[in-house]
Amino acid sequence: MAISHGLIALNGIMKREYWRFVHQRERFLAALVRPLVWLFVFAAGFRSTLGLAIIPPYETYILYEVYIAVGLIGMIQLFNGMQSSLSMVYDREMGSMKVLLVSPLPRWFLLMAKLLASTSVSILQVYAFLTVAWFYDIQPPWLGYLTVFPALVLTGLMLGALGLLLSTFIKQLENFSGVMNFVIFPMFFMSTALYPLWKIKESSLLLHTLASYNPFSQAVELIRFSLYGQFNLYAFSYTLVSFMVFMSIASWGYKPSSGWKVKK
Repeated sequence: MAISHGLIALNGIMKREYWRFVHQRERFLAALVRPLVWLFVFAAGFRSTLGLAIIPPYETYILYEVYIAVGLIGMIQLFNGMQSSLSMVYDREMGSMKVLLVSPLPRWFLLMAKLLASTSVSILQVYAFLTVAWFYDIQPPWLGYLTVFPALVLTGLMLGALGLLLSTFIKQLENFSGVMNFVIFPMFFMSTALYPLWKIKESSLLLHTLASYNPFSQAVELIRFSLYGQFNLYAFSYTLVSFMVFMSIASWGYKPSSGWKVKK
């Protein structure tokens, strides 16, 4: 594969994703309003329950509103990852996915380009959310807006790869909502997006175990630490391995000899 050919393909895929995002204004508004509603209503209502949240091992205490805001950043990327899987199912039904996958470029490269495009869109949504949240006194250090960027790229790729993996099993758009609800809400609520692990452990050991091994939990922790200029090696490693696993299985699922073409 020539580098120039790959760059042309990547540019085309990313432009297509951007134009789709621009023309679907309700998608941007939904992605922005949803976490803001949670931030303004949910956080205010439950602040008295938790008070201050602790981030181990640095013994950093932050207000619950700030804690949950980071979890909602993960929510934005989670929903965007699932939205990308919806677009894959739609493109497959409309036939545009066939045109893409039969190109002479490697299949893994095409899927990776799709992931990069959807991740870049999710990052734009995250920074739009952080801009609005700033007026609600969610004000991390200015340097945190830069240090969180690599974490957003990795977590966006991991959650996008999960959506890509799910798209290999969803054959029709009608089945999308059921599968997504089965994935999104358990991943979100059984995570550290709303409460830290020590608080979850006080409630249920089983839920604590599930949240500890939930890839979304580690993605949220990676974002949370990075936003305050700290590096969580365990969360980074867990998120990176999860991305590699999801991407490998998704690439296998889209192979002509073993993927959705055979399942039809």
